[in-house]
Amino acid sequence: MANLSYITPIEYLKGVGPQKADVLKKELQLFTIGDLLQYYPFRYVDRTQFHKIRQLHADLIGAQVLGRLISLKEVGEKKGKRLVGQFRDETGSMELVWFQSIISLKKGLKVGSVYIIYGKPTEFNGHISITHPEMELYNSTEKKVGNMTMQPVYSSTEKLKKFNLDTKGIQRLQQTALETVYNSISENLPQYILDKNKLIDHKKAMLSIHFPQNVNDLNAAIQRLKFEELFFIQLRLLRNKQLNTQKYKGHIFNQVGEKFNTFFNDRLPFPLTNAQKRVVKEIRLDTNTGAQMNRLVQGDVGSGKTVVALMSMLLAIDNGYQACMMAPTEILATQHYHGLKELLGDGICTVKLLTGSTGTKERRIIHQELEEGTLDILIGTHALIEDKVKFKNIGFVVIDEQHRFGVEQRAKLWRKNTIPPHMLVMTATPIPRTLAMTMYGDLDISIIDELPAGRKPIKTVHFFENQRLRVFGFMREEIAKGRQVYIVYPLIKESEKLDLLNLESGLESLQKEFPLPDFKISIVHGKMPVKDKDFEMQRFVKGETQIMVATTVIEVGVNVPNASVMVIENAERFGLSQLHQLRGRVGRGAEQSFCILMSGNKLSKEGRTRIETMVQTNDGFEIAEVDLQLRGPGDISGTQQSGILDMKIADLAKDQQILARARQTVIDIFKEDPNLQLEKNNTLIYYLNQRTPGIIWDKIS
Repeated sequence: MANLSYITPIEYLKGVGPQKADVLKKELQLFTIGDLLQYYPFRYVDRTQFHKIRQLHADLIGAQVLGRLISLKEVGEKKGKRLVGQFRDETGSMELVWFQSIISLKKGLKVGSVYIIYGKPTEFNGHISITHPEMELYNSTEKKVGNMTMQPVYSSTEKLKKFNLDTKGIQRLQQTALETVYNSISENLPQYILDKNKLIDHKKAMLSIHFPQNVNDLNAAIQRLKFEELFFIQLRLLRNKQLNTQKYKGHIFNQVGEKFNTFFNDRLPFPLTNAQKRVVKEIRLDTNTGAQMNRLVQGDVGSGKTVVALMSMLLAIDNGYQACMMAPTEILATQHYHGLKELLGDGICTVKLLTGSTGTKERRIIHQELEEGTLDILIGTHALIEDKVKFKNIGFVVIDEQHRFGVEQRAKLWRKNTIPPHMLVMTATPIPRTLAMTMYGDLDISIIDELPAGRKPIKTVHFFENQRLRVFGFMREEIAKGRQVYIVYPLIKESEKLDLLNLESGLESLQKEFPLPDFKISIVHGKMPVKDKDFEMQRFVKGETQIMVATTVIEVGVNVPNASVMVIENAERFGLSQLHQLRGRVGRGAEQSFCILMSGNKLSKEGRTRIETMVQTNDGFEIAEVDLQLRGPGDISGTQQSGILDMKIADLAKDQQILARARQTVIDIFKEDPNLQLEKNNTLIYYLNQRTPGIIWDKIS
């Protein structure tokens, strides 16, 4: 046992063996003793205090009572048979009830003896009882009364329970693991960090997280382990950022030239907001340092991110480079293409579109113009990362809605030039600050937090199904003013057919309320061929139809300033960020716009919170914070960032202050000691070399 350590395979731990090891690996992804010790309890049973019987009530999660077993008898027959015990202390009496193991309990329990019992109190007809309590004979000669600790409770599964790995079984393994490797648990944070942040040492934290003696011990362990987890995530991210800025050269854009100035002076449709000016300035500074830029631009729907991206691309072209913009869907790529063409007009630079639908002949022309350097800006989808697509001199890449792209897809664009192009990542999904610091901690972040002048905030209202006629009446009023209306239905993967029928039945009732020839309706859903989808969307864009009935395919990529009403059916079935994105399809013109959230009469607590949040605020960042509280970081970030966000104990929705402190600690360390060469950081270097070989600690030149 003495030579076992954190990295020892779990099958070598006493009490595990090959079969249990196999199920622990499959069910919980626990491969080593260290993995097991980082499988933390999800709650604790507080055995540090006793209740009197008269203090018991059904709202208690559990209670520990010291008393005497007065009587024991069998009640009922066959399946209804149970064992009932009368239990008493100086304040009253209660029943203890067992439905299983009746014979062995009758033999083992001693009537007249004093016991310490623990269980969940229930109440029926004013009488308190505990079913299947834990029982422990009270020994008055011992100094310690009962098991006066906080007992850990671990998540288990049915498969684990077949191998006796319920919460008690896992608890026993944790005890064995700690006894086995406790003396070899080494500190991974330098003493000056522990002192500054008032943290206990790592060894004590590992013992106290599994077997705390009291609430104070437990809280100290939680604080320490949360800080440690977030600290090493930040260390990894900020090290990557260090490498990007100091090791990877970047193209130098040292002049603001004719194309940028012509666009700014002659073509800009409206004055830039202060936020847009600030972000353009940040990009100009980044692209003049000689290091590769990696910047995330966050901006709410309609905040003017596209103009910022275009001005950045013109900066690249003025300095002799090409630029491209990659979008996750053909609809969005096409939207960007038409939008940029309209903004640029004729003569400033050449722009083309490359998607899966681009014909062979047009593809050949695009490939040739890219290699010759006569094509300035290429807009497209994943088609841009194909090996056939070769640029003469790509210097600037814009990635829109980047959370839909994987790291490898972004890296393919890097490799399109010897010196990697500057990278501007855009998202219209506001990201809570804590999530941004972890998902994008290796990027510089810019926020466009102003809407262009003249935009009126969208009014959001909630109606129940029985108020539908009022909604139809309001739609007619808006259409009579020359406006257009979106009606969106949910599309949920598990039941796409059902949802399409949903859309079709909704369409049927709409056609009765809004009949031809006075009203025309477009229909768009994800099952339609691309050409049909584009045709229907173009009819709506041109104003040939007044109502667009759609699924969430219009969440991004449709810009119709004349559309003033967004009706979202079954709004309770959408996530907050999706509701916010859909609402952003209206409010793009100067007229007052409206978002109407339709729901059934019965709403879950979470559904009600989402709808109330949407009605109360238009602030995307405020909405994102609520979304984080409701859904957790994993769901919001999707699968792309799961490696970073696979946290054992920290919670981004609750641990904002700890995260900020951990990040600042890392920033301070790198300011003083970029390569961790000072003696006081030896602890870190030793730990990183032992446990995190993925971080590169060679010296930055």
